[in-house]
Amino acid sequence: MSEVEQLRQLFLELGESDRHALVRYAEFLSENRAENEAPAVKEDPVEIPRPGEEKVVFAIRRLAQTYPMLNHDRLLRQSADLMSAHLVNGRPASDVIDELEGLFLNCYQSYLDE
Repeated sequence: MSEVEQLRQLFLELGESDRHALVRYAEFLSENRAENEAPAVKEDPVEIPRPGEEKVVFAIRRLAQTYPMLNHDRLLRQSADLMSAHLVNGRPASDVIDELEGLFLNCYQSYLDE
């Protein structure tokens, strides 16, 4: 008896509720198999060159467009802290932008490692 015939025979012996559960389980296995066989394709960053003179706000926008695959909600707080360091504490924009670029790059590396 083939596996298909054996499965059919067992299926017919089950009650309606168990049949439904078996179908749901088979669907689960099928979906899980498809997810495991097709590895997720990781997106590459969009190349947007850094202008010579750039404001911190525009740098954050540029980096968000450069890394559209990242969860920007996670980056928002850290970006806001760096923006405050520039606006409130007077840190030079170029230093803050360098740090922002490092922050986004680190998050991108984490994305690749997932």
